[in-house]
Amino acid sequence: MILVAPLMLTSHTVFMKTLDRYFMAAIAIHVMLSMHICFGEAFTSFIFGDSLVDVGNNNYLLTLSKADSPPYGIDFASSGGNPTGRFTNGRTITDIVDEALGAGSFSPPYLDPNAKQESAILRGLNYASGSSGILDETGIFFIGRISLSKQVSNFEETKFHMVNLMGQRKADELIRRAIFSITTGSNDILSHLQDSFLTSFMDHKLSPSTFQNFLISNMTMQLKRLQNLGAHKILVVGVGPLGCIPIVRALNFVPLGECADQVNAFVRSYNLNLRKMLEKLNQETYPQLPIVVFADPYAIVSRVIQSPHLYGFENAYDPCCVGHFLPFICLGGSQANATTYGLCQDRSKYVFWDAYHPTEAANIIIAKELLDGNHSVISPMNIRGLYNY
Repeated sequence: MILVAPLMLTSHTVFMKTLDRYFMAAIAIHVMLSMHICFGEAFTSFIFGDSLVDVGNNNYLLTLSKADSPPYGIDFASSGGNPTGRFTNGRTITDIVDEALGAGSFSPPYLDPNAKQESAILRGLNYASGSSGILDETGIFFIGRISLSKQVSNFEETKFHMVNLMGQRKADELIRRAIFSITTGSNDILSHLQDSFLTSFMDHKLSPSTFQNFLISNMTMQLKRLQNLGAHKILVVGVGPLGCIPIVRALNFVPLGECADQVNAFVRSYNLNLRKMLEKLNQETYPQLPIVVFADPYAIVSRVIQSPHLYGFENAYDPCCVGHFLPFICLGGSQANATTYGLCQDRSKYVFWDAYHPTEAANIIIAKELLDGNHSVISPMNIRGLYNY
């Protein structure tokens, strides 16, 4: 017994140590799997559109439509107040949505040389381009821009790269979970209304309904392309009240406190027809998983403009930053020598940043409504519901 007991003790000790090692290994594997699951479920966002959501793609283009000089980005904390290519003083609507859904960083512009890295693709990419539209010819005056159809083609290239990086199955899964957002149409409508005004004396302009149907037909084509590429969660953002933006009010000599009613009527009609098309598209794919959500910024921004003080604003019509010459672009100089623009004292009190775009303060309100709003502003579900869909 004296010889056996130490042997039994030794065997028991070895067994316990082995068990401990297996136990620790199991914990390590569990932690690794948990980390993998959390990483795999991180929010991924692919963003398409115009200057309302461009985060710097136009910086890489030969174009007149740029936001790469002060005071653009003056309130953008991530850049230390330096311009990034965002057409506002701070964050865009999609920036704010990404933060709210737990994204670790903002989606980089597709044309950024680092955008092809796997870490960037897993986070999502931004394909938006200032002055672009649904139609390829929209924004031609500004020279360089990336139309919606080209943006979708760029995503197609991204998917090809994703498959090479992570394999078909993982790429398809990431795309299936991701939210695809499209914010465009404003430049198409502004260009059409401007052309209609110039050609009204020649009586060969397109009727409003014909042009709207043409826009929506082209939008439908791009949505189906994205669905064929695997997109299951698509957010389409309608057009805001263009008749109230400073450039339109100035060009139409609209009195202070009023908006260009004809322009807004055109936008309301377009949004209504766009919404009907999206509802039809959802019916065609039901009961499969793919879904398209319609967001109505017109309703949100109109409420803010009509009752600015309820939202903390003091000025709902003038731009905070305005250039002195047409088209009143807020550009040039440096923060210390702003000779080509005038800047308001409190940017948080203005709805509009420049002649075309909202301030970060307005973007925050719009983003919150889209995230958690009801069917009066976004349907058939809000963005948070789409994220969990």
